[in-house]
Amino acid sequence: MASNPSKPPSNTPAPENQRGPSSPENQRGPSSFFGNNQWPLFIAVFLGVVMLMMMNGDRFSLNSNEIDYTTFIDDVKNRKIDEVEWKGDSLEGKYKEDSGSGQEKNFRVVVPQPALQNGLTAQLLLDHNVKQKAESTNPTLLQSLVYFLPFLLIFVIFFFIWRRTRETMNGVGFLGGFAKSPAKRYNDSATSVTFDDVAGLENAKSELQEVVAFLKNPEKFERLGGQIPKGVLLMGPPGTGKTLLARSVAGEAGVPFYSIGGSEFIQMFVGVGASRVRDMFKTALEDSPCILFVDEIDAVGRVRGAGLGGGHDEREQTLNQILSEMDGFQPNEKVIVLAATNRPDVLDPALLRPGRFDRHITVDRPSREGRQEIFKVHSRHVPLSDNVDLKNLAAGTVGLTGADIRNVVNEAALLATRMDKDKVEMSDFEQALDRVLMGAKREEVISDKEKEITAYHEAGHALAAWHLPEADPLHKVTIIPRGRSLGVTQLLPLEDRHNIGENQLHARLTFALGGRAAEKLVFDQLSAGAENDLKQATDLARRMVTHWGMSPVIGPVAFHVGEEHPFLGRELHERSRDFSEHTATVIDGEINRILEDADKRAQHLLKTHRDQLDKLANALIEREILTQPEIEILLAESSETSIPVENEQPS
Repeated sequence: MASNPSKPPSNTPAPENQRGPSSPENQRGPSSFFGNNQWPLFIAVFLGVVMLMMMNGDRFSLNSNEIDYTTFIDDVKNRKIDEVEWKGDSLEGKYKEDSGSGQEKNFRVVVPQPALQNGLTAQLLLDHNVKQKAESTNPTLLQSLVYFLPFLLIFVIFFFIWRRTRETMNGVGFLGGFAKSPAKRYNDSATSVTFDDVAGLENAKSELQEVVAFLKNPEKFERLGGQIPKGVLLMGPPGTGKTLLARSVAGEAGVPFYSIGGSEFIQMFVGVGASRVRDMFKTALEDSPCILFVDEIDAVGRVRGAGLGGGHDEREQTLNQILSEMDGFQPNEKVIVLAATNRPDVLDPALLRPGRFDRHITVDRPSREGRQEIFKVHSRHVPLSDNVDLKNLAAGTVGLTGADIRNVVNEAALLATRMDKDKVEMSDFEQALDRVLMGAKREEVISDKEKEITAYHEAGHALAAWHLPEADPLHKVTIIPRGRSLGVTQLLPLEDRHNIGENQLHARLTFALGGRAAEKLVFDQLSAGAENDLKQATDLARRMVTHWGMSPVIGPVAFHVGEEHPFLGRELHERSRDFSEHTATVIDGEINRILEDADKRAQHLLKTHRDQLDKLANALIEREILTQPEIEILLAESSETSIPVENEQPS
C-alpha cells in the first residue's frame, strides 16, 4: 500500500548551563530556618517520641502485668501484696517477695467504679495493712514539660514547614511560588548559537537581522525616530527550526535569552497564569536588553470566547495579561518578545495587531539547497565516508524539515556504530532514510498467501506510478513490513513543489487506488489492506471539491466543512458547515464521481499491462525490495511497446 510517511518529532536537546529563577543565584527571599540540614528536625521528632514514652513509661515497662480485680482481692486477703499506688481509677503495686504467687513482682489492676466510689477497696487495703500511696497532684517541671511537649513539637514542625515553603516560594506568601515565572534563562555563554548554526532559513534570518541590529545598537534607530517591533511571531510546521532561530537571534546579539512554553502559564489556581506573566516581563525588563521567547504560544493565545469557560477562564485571563504587558512596553525598551506557533490560524487577533506582534515571519520547510546546508550542519561532527553525497541526500528528502534531517543523520550514525564502522557510509544514510520515511522494519513472519496479496498490491501502486506521466517518479517498492503497513511504495519528487495542478491530483488518486485495483483484478476480491489508501484518496477528493473548486458541477466555490481538531480554535461556537443539505448531497456525489473515475482508470491501466503487473509482483515475492533501477530493467522492454495511458479509455 502507498503511505505518506509521518515526520518524527523534533528532539531538541536540553539547554546546558541554564540559569533561571530556580537557580541558587537567582533565588530571592529569606533563608531557611534549618538551612539544608534536616537533622534538627529529626532530632526534635525523636526527642518528642522519647518524652511521650516517658510520660507513659510506666505502662510500657513496670506495669506490664495486669491482673483482674477478683484476683487482686484474693491476693490482698492472703496478704501477698506489699504496697500499692493509686493512679486514678487504677492501682499499681508489687507483691511481697515471699508471697509465693509465682507471678511477676509488679502488677496493675483497674478498680471498678462502685468499689472506687464507696471506698471498699481502700478500706480492704487498710484492714490488711497494705501500704498505700496517693498520686501527686502537683506536677513537676519534667511532667509539665512532657505535657506541653506534643504541642511544642507540632508548633516547631509547622513553623519549619512554613519557613521552608516561604523560601521555596521566594518570599511571596504560601502560594507565591506559583506566581513565579518558570522561564529558563540562557546567558550569552551558554547560548552559543548563531546564524551560522541555522541552515536553510535564509529568508527568516534576513528578517531577523534588524532585530539583532537594534539590540546591538539601539541608538542608531532612535536617532531617526524608528521603533523596532515589540514582538516577532515565527510561524511554520513543527521541526522547521523556530526555537533554534530564536536562540540564534540572542546569540548574534549577545544578550540573555529567556525561554518558556505557552502551557507553563496555565495552572489549576485562578490568577496564577497572569501572575507568572507579570513576573516574566518584570524579570525581562530588569535584565534588558534581552530576548523573551514564548514557544507554542497557541496554548495560551487562542481566540477568546472559544473555550468551555467562556470569557472568564484562566487561559483567557493569562492572555489578557500578556496583551496588557506588551502594551506597557515603552517604544524603545530593549526587550524583544519572540513567539513560535504552528497554528497561527487559532491565535487571537488582538495578539497579531500592530503594537504587539508587529512582524510575522514564516519558517517553512527548507528547499533543496537548504536541506543540503542542514545536512552539512548536522554532520559536522560525524565522520563521513567518501561515498556520502549530501547533494543526492538533499534531493531525496523533499518535504523533510530540519528536525527530520537531524534524525536521519543520527540514525545513520547509530547504524554505522552497530556495524562497528569507522565512518558513516552512504548505505547507512539510505537505511536511515527508509526508517524515517517508511517506518522501522518489523521482524515478523507472514504467510505465503498474504505475501502474494501484498506483492500484487504494491505492484499495482508501482505500475500506476510508472505509467502515469503526471505522477512523481518511482523510487522504491518493498513488501517488507515497515511501521504499520505490510508494504510501501515510495515516490520521490524531482523538485520542490509549492503548487499542484488538477492533472497531478487525478494521478495521485489513480496511484492511491492502484493497489486496490490490482487485488480486484488478480484475486477477484478486496482486502482490508487498502484502508489507508481509501482514506487518503477520499480526503484528497473532498479537498478538490470543497477547497479548490475542481468540480464542474459545484463550480468555483470554497466551502467551510469544519476543522479536524475543533478544540484548537473557533469551532465550538461556529457552525460545522455553511451550506445546505442539498449542496452537501451534491458535494458527496462529486466526491464519489472523482473516486470512481480514478478507480476505473487504475483498473484499465492494470488490465492493459497485466504482464508487467505479474512480472513486478513475482520479482517482489522473490526479492522483497525493488529499487528504481531494478524496476526500470524489469519494465523497460514492456514499456517500449505499451500504449500511453493518457490516450487509453476505461472500458
